[in-house]
Amino acid sequence: MFKTFRISFMLKNTYRTNAILHGIKQLPFIGKLIPDTVYGMPAFKIIAYVIAIIYEISTLLIWKLAYFFFFIALWTMIGDVSRQLQPEFFLHLLIPLTITGAFIHNFMFEAEKHKYYAMMQLNMDSRQFTLVNYFYELAKYFIGFLICGLLFGLILGLHIWECLLIPVFAASAKTLVCAYQINRFKRGKPVTNSSSLLKNGLLLIGLCLFIPGLYITGLLGFTIPRYASWAIIAFVIAGTALTCRSIFSFTEYRAMNKEILSSQLINQMDKSAQRRMIVDRNRKIISLDKNISSNKNGFEYLNELFIKRHRKTLWGNSIIITAVIAGLIILASVVCIMVPKVGSGLNETLMRSLPYFCIIMYAINRGMYFTQALFMNCDHSLLTYSFYKEPKSILSLFRIRLREITKVNLLPAATGGAGLALLLFLSGGTDNPINYAVLFVSICAMSIFFSVHYLTIYYLLQPYNAGTEIKSGTYQVINIGTYMVCFFFMNVKLPTLYFGLSTIAFCVLYCIIACILVYKFAPKTFRIRT
Repeated sequence: MFKTFRISFMLKNTYRTNAILHGIKQLPFIGKLIPDTVYGMPAFKIIAYVIAIIYEISTLLIWKLAYFFFFIALWTMIGDVSRQLQPEFFLHLLIPLTITGAFIHNFMFEAEKHKYYAMMQLNMDSRQFTLVNYFYELAKYFIGFLICGLLFGLILGLHIWECLLIPVFAASAKTLVCAYQINRFKRGKPVTNSSSLLKNGLLLIGLCLFIPGLYITGLLGFTIPRYASWAIIAFVIAGTALTCRSIFSFTEYRAMNKEILSSQLINQMDKSAQRRMIVDRNRKIISLDKNISSNKNGFEYLNELFIKRHRKTLWGNSIIITAVIAGLIILASVVCIMVPKVGSGLNETLMRSLPYFCIIMYAINRGMYFTQALFMNCDHSLLTYSFYKEPKSILSLFRIRLREITKVNLLPAATGGAGLALLLFLSGGTDNPINYAVLFVSICAMSIFFSVHYLTIYYLLQPYNAGTEIKSGTYQVINIGTYMVCFFFMNVKLPTLYFGLSTIAFCVLYCIIACILVYKFAPKTFRIRT
């Protein structure tokens, strides 16, 4: 077992080391200074290996601390609950979220490249490899929950024995789900993991309603009783003790892992299979209705056909996001009316939290998917024609596409902006009526900015190859930078009026600059990558 663990750990870190070196090579300016022989240079490999080890250690605690603080402890402390009820609220959030997490993300069923290399290429013993890696990840998970459970549990009034049982419960929940999944596989049913679960639209809607509902009921004072919470914890621990034997007695780990890997990784590494997968995926997301037509001419004709064929996935997802936002606004409105104290706190939050919506609009924007679909189902063929890369043609089609993606993204943005203005009114209003308009317009401006942003960097960098893989390091750096800027804005303390007006002005300026840059540089940069 130890030998299997040592080989597995070295394999994982070797893969991560090479991935880090490849990432450095893709960086703009810096990457050009690094030779192609960097993968064989000891000094660079040692630096990358140290970074990989630091990453491995950091995952032990950093994400757990962030999870406990932002998703559980923070709400428990700011909620309108007494000191005596804080432990109940803490457990009310912790237990359902931990059980949900055990189903959505479970180490044993995630498709990872080091699993493919170890079991499919090096032919390592699948049972030993799976169990060793699973219990290694489980040990990290247990230690993270132990430290965070003691830290936040004691602060919020739990007894020390309760804090010590939290990591046992968390590890038990993961193990119980493993036993459940293995028994499903024995009965011939497919194994589910985070990728397959999150592709389920109904599940996503359910989670988007269940999780906010969990917080809202807790803030309203309707928490799971403390004795009921510990009954659930005891049930999970006991259930794990009774069912974990099936994990050790199971013998078909190779077949199970092959199914997990084949759905995501094996096909990605086989180029011919990858092309078939892309074709099949495209057939599922676009309409093949022969009656789809258009009365328009030129690029307007091309654009209208594209939008009609992708209506289901473009507008369908936008409508789902809008429905979820509308549902949350309705729930929050009911809370404001029924519990004035919560409404008063919400009013103060709305007046200073507009910067937080940068990260929300970043998350729900469909710009990246839109550009990927544009390339795969339109541009990668038309870019072979010279007329398609003329400045006037590029700018004309850029404006048409910008109009379309803006409409798609504005539906949830306008719903959210109108909802925020409504919540501001229901929670006590504001002395300056302009704030209502600023809330609505600034949220819409953020949506327009991201629409322009993704389309602009698509035209200026065109990051995709024929398999829609991102091959531009600069594109990835810009995306990471965009996320970091949005995250930074969460710490900006500006009144709604000033931040909203600044957002609107920046959006207008960015649109003008984007059109100029696309017109000037896109004829040289808008091409197919190899």
